[in-house]
Amino acid sequence: MYSLFLAAVLGVIQGVTEFLPVSSTAHLLISERVLGFQDAGGVFTVMIQLGSILAVMWLYREKIIDVLSGLGSRPDAREFAFKVILASVPALVAGGLLSKFVKAHLYGRNFIVIAVAFIVGGVIMLLVEWRRPRPDVLDVDGLPAGRALAIGSFQALALVPGVSRSGGTIVAGMALGVDRPAAAEFTFFLAMPTMMAAFGHDFLEVRHNLASAQGAQIAVGFLMAFLSSLLVVKPFLNYVRRGGFAPFAWYRIVLGGVILAAIAVR
Repeated sequence: MYSLFLAAVLGVIQGVTEFLPVSSTAHLLISERVLGFQDAGGVFTVMIQLGSILAVMWLYREKIIDVLSGLGSRPDAREFAFKVILASVPALVAGGLLSKFVKAHLYGRNFIVIAVAFIVGGVIMLLVEWRRPRPDVLDVDGLPAGRALAIGSFQALALVPGVSRSGGTIVAGMALGVDRPAAAEFTFFLAMPTMMAAFGHDFLEVRHNLASAQGAQIAVGFLMAFLSSLLVVKPFLNYVRRGGFAPFAWYRIVLGGVILAAIAVR
């Protein structure tokens, strides 16, 4: 019963942090260590990420259906789909080339890497928040293809645990003159192909461990990740319209400092 409780907690952590600029991967690695959760073969982590992917696809189902149904007849639908695909390419290429190296050398509970990434990412987020140019792109449909590609390139940095995929792309968008909510919303659309591809890649790597995986734990974690992501995305967008990203930046800096202090006193 306790293992199902841990699965639920980790599912919530995955769902809440996936689309916030705080790095869900790092939070899962830290939480699994603190809670003593054993994820043999990484099956649990891979499967619950699918819950977050499906949640954001459900939230934006009307836009997805509108774009897909208009590909054959509407230039605006084709243009939007092209921008999302174009912006996803750098992360897909980097993931294909570097994911094994990163997982072998940086995912092994290397909390120094995570802490430094938290702090550096938080500082950059604050600098961009304070010195960003006046936005000239106010919605995702008006985002030029060149800027979409530049924003998407920052997804590749999220291979490093502690570097947030959503944080990197949102901050890049703001630095390039994209309004906060538009940058965040474009990040959610980028998440769909990128995370589905990452899920497919990771699933192929762990598929041989599925027989020994705890089905009940996966089901609970998946459900909690889906529900918590479902509840987080819209309030997050509403918050950044009013308050910006400074609280998330300070959270990253403080958490990174706490991790480094904990490592130092061990």
